[in-house]
Amino acid sequence: MRPWSKYRQNRTGEDNADAHPKRQLMGREVVLVITKGKLDLGPWEQIFYGEFDGRRRKRVLVKIIGE
Repeated sequence: MRPWSKYRQNRTGEDNADAHPKRQLMGREVVLVITKGKLDLGPWEQIFYGEFDGRRRKRVLVKIIGE
């Protein structure tokens, strides 16, 4: 049994109650810098995507600010 199975939300048939505290810890937004048309990451930086809410439809919002 998973440790978060005791959450009341999971009694409704959903099993994603753990997604809420995980999102609070991980955050949900990221700012990426693009320089001269290329992703500008530092030598130790990388992009990591964590999916905690199961196989639901998702949407991605991309905002381009600058020149």
